[in-house]
Amino acid sequence: MGARLRLGVNIDHVATIRNARGEGYPEPLRAAELAIAAGADGITAHLREDRRHISDADIVALSDLCRRRGRPLNLEVAVTREMLDIALAQRPHAACLVPERREEITTEGGLDVVKGRAAIAPAVRALRDAGARVSIFVEASADQIAASADVGAAVVELHTGAYCEAVRHGDVARAQNELDRLRTAAADAVGRGMEVHAGHGIDYATVREVAAIPEVAELNIGHFLIGEAIFVGLQHAIGHMRALMDAARLDAMRSDSRT
Repeated sequence: MGARLRLGVNIDHVATIRNARGEGYPEPLRAAELAIAAGADGITAHLREDRRHISDADIVALSDLCRRRGRPLNLEVAVTREMLDIALAQRPHAACLVPERREEITTEGGLDVVKGRAAIAPAVRALRDAGARVSIFVEASADQIAASADVGAAVVELHTGAYCEAVRHGDVARAQNELDRLRTAAADAVGRGMEVHAGHGIDYATVREVAAIPEVAELNIGHFLIGEAIFVGLQHAIGHMRALMDAARLDAMRSDSRT
């Protein structure tokens, strides 16, 4: 519980804005530099098959930047031959396997490791052999956690979207149920020897409860921070998120010490 909760900043949607006009700006690389200056512990980027935001050139530039600045690049990729070849060529610090459908607006739910074990296991093995810390983006489900451990993933990233959506819609009962699922899954994953990350849909209103889960080592947050940056600037948005995370973790530690 004493370890500092890490913040990975996803800069995909800086590229979304750039690509809307086909210009060279705003630059994801500049966003990554600002994020690191603001206290980000790492940079996350999802190279999608349709290249709707981050490009191959962005990944090369981000890889170089993260190596120079001593920060990990967490490269999110689908379990396809093309994406694995790119990840293996770049050798990022971390590779996160995610589900992907071309018609979706954003990643919808976690990767089904139970059903996809035959393809996922060799992908994990190849990335791990190349030196990457392999994570899998999954639902907070005992079956998915067990399958992730079985295929050799070092990390699971728990999908927090359902919890965040319930909070935004004011559905208190559902939010509590989803939070309980996240807590149970996090403890289960740690018990199986895996590190736990969490992400998707997290904003200022939802970060506190997720950050207070003691087993969670890292949060990956992107869309909200990029949106908030339009109004207050990226460094301020990240700084405020960082402060909320730290306060939540400190309050949880104090609460534990009193029990």
